[in-house]
Amino acid sequence: MRNVIIADNQDISNAGWHYILKNQQDISQVHDVSDKKELLALLLEHPDSIVILDYTLFDFESVNELIILEGRFDKVEWILFSDELSDEFLRTLLYNTHSFSVLMKDCSREEIGSAFREASKGYRYICNHVSNLLLDINKNFQNLNARQILTITEQEILKEMALGKTTKEIAAHRNVSVHTIMTHRKNIFRKIEVNNVHEATKYAMRAGIVDLAEYYI
Repeated sequence: MRNVIIADNQDISNAGWHYILKNQQDISQVHDVSDKKELLALLLEHPDSIVILDYTLFDFESVNELIILEGRFDKVEWILFSDELSDEFLRTLLYNTHSFSVLMKDCSREEIGSAFREASKGYRYICNHVSNLLLDINKNFQNLNARQILTITEQEILKEMALGKTTKEIAAHRNVSVHTIMTHRKNIFRKIEVNNVHEATKYAMRAGIVDLAEYYI
C-alpha cells in the first residue's frame, strides 16, 4: 500500500485525480499539498509515495530541483501532469532521471490510468503527445548535429549517395576525380559512424538531408 500526494493547485485536475484514484487499489491514503514546503514535509513522512505534480503551478525554481529531489527521495515515483512543458525542460528532466512519468492535461482517461498503474509498478510512463514531441526534438537535434559535423560539400555528396547516384556519377556531376569522391565518402562514413551506403542513407533521412519525397521520386 502506498501513499499518493497530489501537488496540483488547479481545482479541476485535483478533483479529477481524486475521482480516478478512488477506484485504484493498493492506495493507503491520498494527500493534497499546496506548495513545495508541504510536499517536502510529506515526503519525509512517506518517502515511498507516488507524487502527482503540476510543476508549472508549484514553487520550483528550475528543473534541477526535481533532479535533486529524485536523488534525495529515491523510492518516490513521480507523475508530472501539466498543460505545457518546454522542450528543454523535457529533455533535461527525462535524460537525467528515471522515475519521472509525464502526462499532459489533455491526455485521455486511459492514458492517465495507464500512467498511474505503471508508476505504481516502478515504471516510467510517457504519454503519446510527449513521446512524439521528443521524437521531433531528437530529429531536430540530429539535423543540427549533421550540419555541424559534415561540411557543405560532404552533405551534398551524402545526399547524392542517398538518392542512388554512383561514385562515378557523383564525380562526373561535380567535375572531380573518382578518387576525390571516394575520399569524401570515407570521411562521411567516419564522421557519421556508418559502414555502408544503406546506413548512410538512413542517417541522411533522419537528419533531414534527404526527405522522403525526394527519395521516392
